[in-house]
Amino acid sequence: MPTMTPQNDITTGILTFLDRIGIAVVLEAIPGDTFLPAMAIRDGALVVDLARLTHPGDLLHEAGHIAVTDPAARPTLGDVPPDGGEEMAAIAWSYAAARAIGIDPRIVFHDHGYKGGGAHLAALFDAGDYLALPLLQWFGMAYDAPTAKAHGAAPFPQMQRWLR
Repeated sequence: MPTMTPQNDITTGILTFLDRIGIAVVLEAIPGDTFLPAMAIRDGALVVDLARLTHPGDLLHEAGHIAVTDPAARPTLGDVPPDGGEEMAAIAWSYAAARAIGIDPRIVFHDHGYKGGGAHLAALFDAGDYLALPLLQWFGMAYDAPTAKAHGAAPFPQMQRWLR
């Protein structure tokens, strides 16, 4: 049995969470470069090359793209270009997922991602500046504080649904 390290403990926790919420993960070697190292999206599933994975938090960002995609398009989803509202929704989703798993959001928003702005994004979310929350709310996935109170539910970063 391989020795567990903090990084693969985090990876295991993330993969267990993704399985629990219904995001398919395929573990296989990925030849060549991908937008985020060691992972891709294929047919609505997250494909991961564990031997090459260097930033396990990136799994949550890519899973966020799958989660916020229209359910009718999800089965055919491939790699998603990093632009538009769904990019911001995936960022917000990945913050909520990190909190739900119990990992530091800076594992998702690390120094090598988000064009060097990962720490800034984590600080914004930690301060309650929830970028893209209106989009998650429109998708029926999360509530802002007033809407949550009206529904007797917990507000974001608590999610009402993990998949759109």
